[in-house]
Amino acid sequence: MADRPLAGIRVLDMTTALSGPYGTLVLAALGAEVIKIEAPGGNDLARTNPPFATADGELGLINTGDDESLSFLARNRGKRSIELDLKHEAGREVFFGLARASDVVFENLSDGAADRLGLGYEAVRAVNPAIVYCSLSGLGRPEGSAADQPALRVKAMDIIVQALSGAMDTTGEVDGPPLRFGLPVADLMAPLYAVIGIQSALIQRARTGEGQRVDVSMLESLASLLPFEHLDVLQRAGYPPRSGNFHNRLAPFGVYPTVDGHVAIAAASDAWVAALFDAMGRPDLMADPRFAGRGPRAANSAALNALIEEWTSGMATDAVVAELGRDRGVPCAQVRSAAEVMADEELTARGVIGPLVHPTAGELDAVAGGVPIMLSGAEVSLPAPAPLLGADTDAVLRELVGLDDETLARLRSAGTI
Repeated sequence: MADRPLAGIRVLDMTTALSGPYGTLVLAALGAEVIKIEAPGGNDLARTNPPFATADGELGLINTGDDESLSFLARNRGKRSIELDLKHEAGREVFFGLARASDVVFENLSDGAADRLGLGYEAVRAVNPAIVYCSLSGLGRPEGSAADQPALRVKAMDIIVQALSGAMDTTGEVDGPPLRFGLPVADLMAPLYAVIGIQSALIQRARTGEGQRVDVSMLESLASLLPFEHLDVLQRAGYPPRSGNFHNRLAPFGVYPTVDGHVAIAAASDAWVAALFDAMGRPDLMADPRFAGRGPRAANSAALNALIEEWTSGMATDAVVAELGRDRGVPCAQVRSAAEVMADEELTARGVIGPLVHPTAGELDAVAGGVPIMLSGAEVSLPAPAPLLGADTDAVLRELVGLDDETLARLRSAGTI
């Protein structure tokens, strides 16, 4: 295997659901050794997510017994799995042994849970001052009493974070209600910031020898993005918070119907607008004072979009794309379905998407996403499927903590592993 950017870095993964496991998935793709820790019997919420795959690779929405969730299989590729009861004193002792031999701890437990277990940053730092300890929370950990901040008492599922962050208020039709973004964007954005923080802390550790805590939240990750659209200023100028499929500040910039689908057009410059009007057979519109500049077009976006829709709705998608994109260089593309993208041969060849693999059944009739980072001198990939629960418990505890067969048997008998 080619060199891996994070080869030699060991991560203890105490995460569940999507945000944390996605972060450790990225670290695994970059070459880190990720050891996923679950309670005996498994405690990752994703294990209960339909659809499921049987041991023979059959897919269905109902778990028929010991089936594996496709969500779990996708989010935990390239990791090792151990079962360890962290509520037991013996389990905590084993964990600290693992922490001494590791570089990173990554947790997204409910707020304060790691500290209540005795496994928070200060406790781990006491046994390994070089540890980089990442806490990924839903709503952040601001100073002060949670009792004074009602938002902190809300369970931070992705839709809750979208609602609290203001992101949902920007999505939807002008006269319609706020809409949830189709992908779990908070669950996917925050772990990327977490990975950036972890890598930065590792680089600093190489200079200082000291680890540190990395603190990232889903709410703060989304909220930090809102100012990039200057929504405060635009709304004071009369712009509604939601504009549907159009970005009217840059009009014409939106999604338009065709005979057989939809096209996205982004003609944000005067030159592209002139080319669009020419394709429509209306070069005269460039002299119309409503459309003769970016400011006027923004102020008269509804009228402009109606004219473009009238033109595109009488044409096939391919014809619009050819007329604008191929012949005139105007940014324009077909709106593809999710199924079309997941069957894209070029994306598959690049490793951006690929078949989801079951640890015993092999390739499933399902698609998984890769980590789309291409490096000229190193490999970024997830060559191993998600492990079966506890598949690596004995091997990891022998290798890293030095436990012998007798000790392993005693811990298993006590229910600690």
